[in-house]
Amino acid sequence: MAKMPKPDELLKSIDWTPPDKDWMDDVPPEIKPGRFCYPAKKNILEEIGFPNPREWSPLDDDWKLPPNSREIIVDGIIDRLKKYRSFKLFMDICVRCGACADKCHYFLGSGDPKNMPVLRAELLRSVIKGELTWQGRLFGKLAGARKLNEDIIKEWFYYFYQCSECRRCSVFCPYGIDTCEVTMMGRELLHLVGCNINWILEPVRNCFKIGNHLGLQPHTVKENIEFLCWDIEEVTGLKLEVPFNKKGAEVLFVTPSGDYFADPGIYTMMGYIMLFNYLDIDWTMSTYASEGGNFGLFTSHEAMAKINAKIYHEAERLGVRFIIGGECGHMWRVKHQYMDTATGPAPKNLETPRSPITGTVFEHAKSTKMIHICEFTADLIAHGKLDLDPSRNDKYIVTYHDSCNPSRGMGFFEEPRFILKNVCNNFYEMPENTIREKTFCCGSGSGLNTDEFMDMRMRGGLPRANAVKYVHEKYGVNMLACICAIDRAALSTLMNYWVPEVQVCGVHELVANALVFPHEKKGERERELNLRQEPLKPEGEENA
Repeated sequence: MAKMPKPDELLKSIDWTPPDKDWMDDVPPEIKPGRFCYPAKKNILEEIGFPNPREWSPLDDDWKLPPNSREIIVDGIIDRLKKYRSFKLFMDICVRCGACADKCHYFLGSGDPKNMPVLRAELLRSVIKGELTWQGRLFGKLAGARKLNEDIIKEWFYYFYQCSECRRCSVFCPYGIDTCEVTMMGRELLHLVGCNINWILEPVRNCFKIGNHLGLQPHTVKENIEFLCWDIEEVTGLKLEVPFNKKGAEVLFVTPSGDYFADPGIYTMMGYIMLFNYLDIDWTMSTYASEGGNFGLFTSHEAMAKINAKIYHEAERLGVRFIIGGECGHMWRVKHQYMDTATGPAPKNLETPRSPITGTVFEHAKSTKMIHICEFTADLIAHGKLDLDPSRNDKYIVTYHDSCNPSRGMGFFEEPRFILKNVCNNFYEMPENTIREKTFCCGSGSGLNTDEFMDMRMRGGLPRANAVKYVHEKYGVNMLACICAIDRAALSTLMNYWVPEVQVCGVHELVANALVFPHEKKGERERELNLRQEPLKPEGEENA
């Protein structure tokens, strides 16, 4: 892993001065340590049947590509232009207005013009022109066209894995071009010649073979949850249970495996457990559908659909009535935008979700039969079904990070804020141009939250960190809430680098802190600690 500069050193290194060279002449790129991810391991590619498994490094001169790489990729482009209308449209309609140019967090943090969304898309568009149009073949560079070669493949690998598919640029594009989908296509094409990264494909392998990204065996999933129940009992006195693989339950709950295992996601998982036990609803988790996240989204449409299918399979096997999904980012983009067409139709046993507590029917989920946990909880609060004591979160001054996929992928803005304002007494928004659909990425999405990519992660996360620093200095914010498992992991590292005074949490961690169980029913004792086993009250105040 490359040595990380100190924050002030990193800031001084950002240079937005246009380079001397024309972008077409600047290939192959200078591949810098800290700004690329390690390639997928040979055995991982072999196990999932992906092309060209081998040992190689982006720092090598010889990437051991197939001798007919150009033909393989050009055929792949032709196939996808026929299959995906959006891809053809996005390659055709850009007028290079530059409205997206300064909207990418990686460009803002690196100054590298090939991280401008317009130019990142041009890396692919220029090859389509050069290989598939008569204007490109005839006029070449004058028409913005290039013939594909090995140096361009290296350039694609470097820059398509410096895009976190956050879609912020698409908000500002007057034509609605979604550069995320361009990156998805670029990555699909690179897979055809074996250029991919291990941090994405090993989780995909684990999902295919075991059921979740982390490769947790069923007994490990169950034991981890039992450990979390013991921690809940230590804090609250409550002896809670989590049903697994229960046939005939009303609700199947699915969440990212990061919530079973990693700090601070485990506190969000404890929040789910406490909420469902508080409500006494008939629910179950599954050791087979033990992953809500979907690294297939960062790989190929086929891999995404295959991973997502297991949720419907398990819902059908267990005979549940509907599905609730946990706090996750890309999981919800897959569910909201692709589940109907890529995985659907839903099994016949599933019904339109109806809250067993309030009777609310979630009509918008009529097709997928799956709702977000924040929708479920916000509805409970709106109907007065939760006894909440927001003062239990008084040691936190909270702001909210709109995770990219639920915000721009779903238009999901209000429910998390409604919940936070009911479980916390101190809540402040970050500046308007950095939240809701204009939210900045954590800098580590789309499978880029790996340590060897840390230099670029801290650069890409700089705009998000700047907004957090603003509310920290103005209001004393010390907790950044979000609804994404990758965010909970990535933002913790980012805050530690740029704004170390601010911690990161999930929304349902704060819900559980505030939730007052009926004593005579559950035996909750007077709480002195929160789920992190820290004193409830701010320093200098005693618990009531």
